[in-house]
Amino acid sequence: MPSSRPSSDLILHRLSSSDYEIKLKAIREVKNQIIGNRTKKLSYIKLGAVPAVADSLAKANADSDFGSNLIVQSAAALGSFACGVDQGVRAVLDAGAFPNLIRLLSAVDEKVVDAAARSLRMIYQSKLAPKFDFYKEENMDFLLSLLRSENENLTGLGAGIVIHSCETSDEQNILCHAGSLEKLISGLDGSISQRDASLESLATILKNNPEAVSKFVELQNERALRSVIELTKDKYPRTRLLACLCLICIKNSSSCYLQDIGIKTKLIYILLELLDDSGQVGEESSFAFSSLVAGKEDLQKLAFEANAIDKFYNHLQNCALHPKRLEGIFLALADLCSKLECCRSKFMSLQVLNLLINALTHDEANVRTAACICLKSVSRSIKSLSAGYFTNERIVIPLVRLLSDLCTSVQVAALGAISNIVVDFTPDKSTIIQCGGLKELVQLTKSMDSSLRLNAVWSLRNMVFLADKMCKEAIFMELTVSAVASLIRDPEPSVQEQALALVRNLVDGCMDCIEFAFAEDGIILDAVGSQLQKSSKIEIAIQGMYVLSNIASGNEFHKEAIMPLLFPETENGSHSFLSQYLQSTDSSLRTSAAWVIVNLTVPASPGAFGRIVKLRNFGIVSQIKRMVNDSCMDVKLQARLALDQIISFGDS
Repeated sequence: MPSSRPSSDLILHRLSSSDYEIKLKAIREVKNQIIGNRTKKLSYIKLGAVPAVADSLAKANADSDFGSNLIVQSAAALGSFACGVDQGVRAVLDAGAFPNLIRLLSAVDEKVVDAAARSLRMIYQSKLAPKFDFYKEENMDFLLSLLRSENENLTGLGAGIVIHSCETSDEQNILCHAGSLEKLISGLDGSISQRDASLESLATILKNNPEAVSKFVELQNERALRSVIELTKDKYPRTRLLACLCLICIKNSSSCYLQDIGIKTKLIYILLELLDDSGQVGEESSFAFSSLVAGKEDLQKLAFEANAIDKFYNHLQNCALHPKRLEGIFLALADLCSKLECCRSKFMSLQVLNLLINALTHDEANVRTAACICLKSVSRSIKSLSAGYFTNERIVIPLVRLLSDLCTSVQVAALGAISNIVVDFTPDKSTIIQCGGLKELVQLTKSMDSSLRLNAVWSLRNMVFLADKMCKEAIFMELTVSAVASLIRDPEPSVQEQALALVRNLVDGCMDCIEFAFAEDGIILDAVGSQLQKSSKIEIAIQGMYVLSNIASGNEFHKEAIMPLLFPETENGSHSFLSQYLQSTDSSLRTSAAWVIVNLTVPASPGAFGRIVKLRNFGIVSQIKRMVNDSCMDVKLQARLALDQIISFGDS
């Protein structure tokens, strides 16, 4: 018995048929089969159906009934191919359908316009959609004509273009000055679809743009702002979420608006309530919550009082959570625990840590990344670090494994968590070493990816903080002297800074530790001196000066060794970097430079007098005298200590 399902060759033949009825029926059949069916959609894409449908769209005559029907079905089929599947969007674009769909927006037949607009809206939901150029006047005229249209599909398309393509502050300002805000505000009184599209577009234009926010708030004597606030009470969850997102953009962009504790509390409760939505709104609400509380202690405190951590914990206990929802919850918890110890204590008391550990081995990279980011926030707790909660093998082993993850973002996030955990506030760092973490970290310092190098060096810097001599030796031997010197000279300034901070921590402590800087003919010390001579970055200079300060706290040999670095024979002392740093506008740099002088002039040191003579000859002592009245207390204290030591040898 022959199959009722058409063969591959037959369906392509029918889609390309010269007979109108056969072609129309084939396109309608394909469209109906792929709606909501990803597998069928991909199968037809692989078969080559998209170019055939796009060809029908291009060749049909919109002025005839037959042609317009064919166009409507073709456009609908192309929109279905593009809906939610990037391969479909790519196939539609590659088939050349995009310009034809744009052309059809000006057709006389409203059904053709609607079909083309709907198809384009599907395309503009994908990141693969063509970037819209707001800088061209004719493009802005076209966009504004869409936004002011009475056709809901056209206004929705206009909003979709804004959401997809508006990325920079310049583009936001162009849209503001062209009158797009007014057009979008009028959509707030429209249908559900228009309201939601307008809210999302407004959020896109207002995000991180104080100028756009001011313009929006001032429109219609703040009526537009009141309309958005009112929509947070809407009966539709997605509308409530988008209204909240819009208000969050306003609040985050400008400190002038929405500062009332009532509106802040209201936003928190609405977003926590929306977590219960079983669909996309529930997934997105945790991301919105993150953007609301990130970096803001007052909002984190309000969220804590609203039992937000309990709420997120209850959702995490659902084993069947979608990966996107899991990711959002861990990121929300990360932001919630980023500043307040009460939040971290609550997190630990609820034993959320057990669920987080499970997420470190999740199949989805985004979930693993979010879990690491959350662990980084929670491990900022000095109390929990000191108690050793984060250094047991249940946490360390999966974290170390993530250092070799195939996804770079996971590796970077894991490094961020390890960077906190290895601080540990105890001299014993053996767990991470025994689990293979040291070898992995050292390997990542050689990565071609600068973000991996940076975070690996940062972790090692923290690992040697307060470490005992044996631990420091193990780390130093694994790193090698030449590698440390190379990292100090890394092409990336941020890596240079962390490498110097690593050396600063290495040489901090006993005399034997200071010797690390002199290994292999002092190539590390040479690299430090070289960076101090040439770097214009204050952060690099601060770390470099603390390296010298720590070395200068050692014995006579150590103190004398840094003098040639401070005053090279080829330079005039008054133009040395030390002299410049003592006069820096940055108080931290002045403090670090003053510390070097303090450690070089300790009266008990046999060579102190000779060094003081040299410091006086180079004008450094005069600078120190002026610094005792420095506006910064730290600088003032170190300058006074240095001066007291210098004067003890006689103030001649």
